[in-house]
Amino acid sequence: MAPPGGRQTILLLAAAPAAAAIPWAELTESFRLDLLAKLALAVFLGGAIGMEREIKSKPAGLRTNILICVGAVLLTDVSMRIGLVDGGPRIGDPARLAAQIVSGIGFIGAGTIMQGGGTVTGLTSAATIWVVAALGIAIGAGFYVEAAGAGALVTIVLGGLGRIEHRIRRLRRIVQYTIRTKPGTTFDEIRNALMAHGINVVSYQTYDHRDDRTFEVRLTGPAIQFETLSDILTGRADVISVHGN
Repeated sequence: MAPPGGRQTILLLAAAPAAAAIPWAELTESFRLDLLAKLALAVFLGGAIGMEREIKSKPAGLRTNILICVGAVLLTDVSMRIGLVDGGPRIGDPARLAAQIVSGIGFIGAGTIMQGGGTVTGLTSAATIWVVAALGIAIGAGFYVEAAGAGALVTIVLGGLGRIEHRIRRLRRIVQYTIRTKPGTTFDEIRNALMAHGINVVSYQTYDHRDDRTFEVRLTGPAIQFETLSDILTGRADVISVHGN
């Protein structure tokens, strides 16, 4: 049988690791190292997505995406902890504050959307801001793997699919248009305006009415050219309206 002194030594040695673990737990809780890790991940994912936007000179670039992701993380973390009471039940809805991120981010996204010249730009930037906020919410809620996977997919979509989208928009299309003009307008004038815009006429029919002359035309050209066709034609003094079928 071991002497009492030896038994006491063994017990003290066994208790040493447990005693050493207490300060680290208190340190993590006091300085919120878990929140610091969340914020670091938000900076990394938001920065990766924002770098792609910055390289392409988009309205929402590197700093914007990082700030949105960090802000979403912080609000989500506060939302989850604000109703906690030591030793008691949770008070209130933990998702109430975090839910406002989704609606609030819409105001920032709306600022990146612009309309002019018959085209709408900034939709991808607005969608990117919304996704970055969603990543921040996931990180703040502790879903690190899901956020990292989604962030990687978003980066691939923004960086890799742009070239494919550009090629699709350059494919030739055949579109039917109805062009309503003032009486006496010749189709040669309309044809020249279309050809100057990179669009060729396949066929056309003319219908004369008392108040206008209508052309039913079949056009072919790159898909991207048709995005501004209506504004270009309606900007002419002899064109009343343009409708694509």
